[in-house]
Amino acid sequence: MSKRFLVTVFALLATVSSAQDVPYCGDEGVWLQILGSGGSDITDQRSAASYVVWNGEHARLMVDTASGSALRFDEAGADFADLDAIVFTRLQAYNTVDLPSLLEGSPRTGRERVLPVLGPADPNGESTSAFIERLIGPDGAYPYLSRFLGVDSPGGFRISVRDVMSIGTRRWAEFGTDNLKLAAIPVHHGGLPALAWRVEIDGHSVVFAGGFSNQKGTVARFAEDADALVVHHAISESARGRIRDLYSRPSELGRIATNAKVRMLVLGHRTSRTLGMETINTGAIREEYTGPLIFGDELECWGL
Repeated sequence: MSKRFLVTVFALLATVSSAQDVPYCGDEGVWLQILGSGGSDITDQRSAASYVVWNGEHARLMVDTASGSALRFDEAGADFADLDAIVFTRLQAYNTVDLPSLLEGSPRTGRERVLPVLGPADPNGESTSAFIERLIGPDGAYPYLSRFLGVDSPGGFRISVRDVMSIGTRRWAEFGTDNLKLAAIPVHHGGLPALAWRVEIDGHSVVFAGGFSNQKGTVARFAEDADALVVHHAISESARGRIRDLYSRPSELGRIATNAKVRMLVLGHRTSRTLGMETINTGAIREEYTGPLIFGDELECWGL
């Protein structure tokens, strides 16, 4: 067998493998795609937790513009012009850092309508609107992007920022388009402003609870009968100390999923504290929840 033949065969196999690796959610229906499945670690070869909700061929909602999400958004084949909104669960660096990159690249996407950006706020002055001003306002870190806040935006659209209060237990539901409706509720994350989001789209619902300690005890009711509950799998069952003021243990996540009667539980934000602990943590979850359980990976797509 000639060397030239072997090279040709290997090249064809590489092409087939590459084609199979291209993420594709489907032409119809509602899909949840995991853009990033990691946390803030820089040693796990994962983007930070971020998601897209698709309706057919249109990416309608982006949840957190986390580190690496701009690349994953492109790899997913999503169209920035299709987004009805971007929402933040928190305002930490790894949840938000790719927003400037998405905006800077947006003039070539053909977007023409307003882009709503929604996120948490608290009475102490920490808010999504203040964060956006510090990030891309005229006196912000990237002042040349400030035009996206006005009518002379270089992208052909402007950003509309909305703050959602992240204190108390009241459900917020004041946003909707022809394609989807959003609701939010405050969750406890070590005192930092944090929200869980629920999207209703084409007869389906997905709840993005993110990282929460469940001290408020609100997630189960908020996620009731959802097709998917997406949570941070950031700590193991044996976790102790302050970290439990930030995240729920696997058994707690399972209990919440059961009480909410969700169709499937999706574990994102997989960190160095939980990677390699899947078997043990599955056992803790299974003591409370018997439904479909998904350990999220980069660019996976799940139909609802």
